[in-house]
Amino acid sequence: MSEPIYEATASAPVNIAVIKYWGKRDTSLILPTNSSLSVTLSQDHLRSTTTSRASSSFDKDRLWLNGQEDVIKPGSRLETCIREMKKLRKELVEDKDANAPKLSTLPVHIASYNNFPTAAGLASSASGFAALVSSLAHLYTLTPPLTSPSTLSLIARQGSGSACRSLFGGFVAWEMGSTPTGTDSLAVQIADEAHWPEMHALICVVSDDKKGTSSTAGMQRTVETSTLLQHRIKDVVPRRMDEMIRAIKEKDFDSFARITMADSNSFHAVALDTEPPIFYMNDVSRAIIALIVELNRVSLEKGEGYKAAYTYDAGPNAVIYTLDKNVKEVIQLIVKYFPQKAGEFKDNLQVLGGGVADINQVAQVPEGFNEKVAVVREVGAVKGLIHTKVGDGPRRLGDEESLLGKDGFPKTLVA
Repeated sequence: MSEPIYEATASAPVNIAVIKYWGKRDTSLILPTNSSLSVTLSQDHLRSTTTSRASSSFDKDRLWLNGQEDVIKPGSRLETCIREMKKLRKELVEDKDANAPKLSTLPVHIASYNNFPTAAGLASSASGFAALVSSLAHLYTLTPPLTSPSTLSLIARQGSGSACRSLFGGFVAWEMGSTPTGTDSLAVQIADEAHWPEMHALICVVSDDKKGTSSTAGMQRTVETSTLLQHRIKDVVPRRMDEMIRAIKEKDFDSFARITMADSNSFHAVALDTEPPIFYMNDVSRAIIALIVELNRVSLEKGEGYKAAYTYDAGPNAVIYTLDKNVKEVIQLIVKYFPQKAGEFKDNLQVLGGGVADINQVAQVPEGFNEKVAVVREVGAVKGLIHTKVGDGPRRLGDEESLLGKDGFPKTLVA
């Protein structure tokens, strides 16, 4: 009699922080120096998908990312997450039910796929480790009420700090905690994805190349050398966390925008204060900032409040938060200064009203806008536009979406 197939597939979203996490007080457990808060983006546009299978026919744990095997080294973050999920399976299921399959003793094959560039500053590690933990949670039946997303976030955090926030949809806080063991350093949901349906995000892909300084290396250098970091940890972030939570609950976009941009600036100032300094943004990144600042200036002078908020993680790509009523104007402004290839971004054309063969035809600036704040760049300076919304947390997918073939090895994927 053949062995039953024990397998589960899950997808997980990208999250983009509006209060940034930067710096660890414990590098092995990935305990942050400050709390953080993020917005989960829709998986319709950005997601990681992971399939996990346990079998006695496998000789060891193995993982493939985008078709390439990633060696699971002893003591690595991958090994830690897999080990901790097996441990949780044994404690919560197998030790309490003698008839439960001993899946924690079986090797696993794991295939993961990102539908966006890895290591380009688009939070691929966050969605990747969240999908890994979610897939294993379903494989090991570690789902509610047996566990909660916050419980699973304790394990995802040990893979990638920001991954803990991708265990929830909507608006999510990662509470830094205070215990040395990290048992209280976990993610909690501030509001779900249905709370603020008017919130949209426009991602400007400035570069899809792997960044020069990884987040892990960069933040450790910052902790060791930045004098500004201590002020950010002790004074700036705690106040902003309270203000941001209030802004989200009250759906106060003016406060949300002001705090988001201030915290992005603060994070990059701390990176610049590192020795040697770290530059994650480039000239195109800074030009986008100038456009959003000028857009808001015009709007504020008219008494209309903030129209958009920029934020940058550890990379040059801009994420612009805006409300649905202003999406069209923001896209038109970005395309005015950063022309796109004709015929692309059909989803954005729908926002713009459709019926346009070339998105550049609708490019324009609002009345009163100082067009000299930036120069028009060549096509390709912004390589792509991703228009998305606030989204849900990890999803359990059907068997037809498995990334593993019958032999337990990765299928050949078509992008």
